[in-house]
Amino acid sequence: MTAESQRDVSTGRSKTVTKVAVVVLLLAAVAGAIYFKESGDEASVGSAAGEASVLSGENPQTQLPRLVDLGAGKCIPCKMMAPILDELKKDFEGKFDVVVIDVWKDRSAGKEYRVRVIPTQIFYDAGGNELYRHEGFFSKEDILKTWKKHGVELDDEMPKRIGMG
Repeated sequence: MTAESQRDVSTGRSKTVTKVAVVVLLLAAVAGAIYFKESGDEASVGSAAGEASVLSGENPQTQLPRLVDLGAGKCIPCKMMAPILDELKKDFEGKFDVVVIDVWKDRSAGKEYRVRVIPTQIFYDAGGNELYRHEGFFSKEDILKTWKKHGVELDDEMPKRIGMG
């Protein structure tokens, strides 16, 4: 195979990957647009409302940090997140809580948390203060890095035990 034909094959693969990525992003954008169109006006709720629902009336001194994932059951990136979130719930129980909210079933949550795109992941400290917000698919490794970056202590052995190291 000549160098020129190898470049052509490589360029073709690159274009295919780019097309797939564009389709996934468009699907996420359409899902978000449909959500907001059906729910009325865009959310403009202050952060206190979001923090109150995260705290759920619990004593903030005894609460764990919390990851809130807002998505929908039929959203493709949300479906990709589901097994990751299930693993995190199980593997890091006692370190941080994982809450999954389907904003197509609970439309008020989208407004309350000021969701623009699904999935959205919001990281809260133990006091209910928002630490970080991410929109779109978020890998397990990146979620754990985000927790560590914000001072949540995770066992170094645990990621190795679950196939991350």
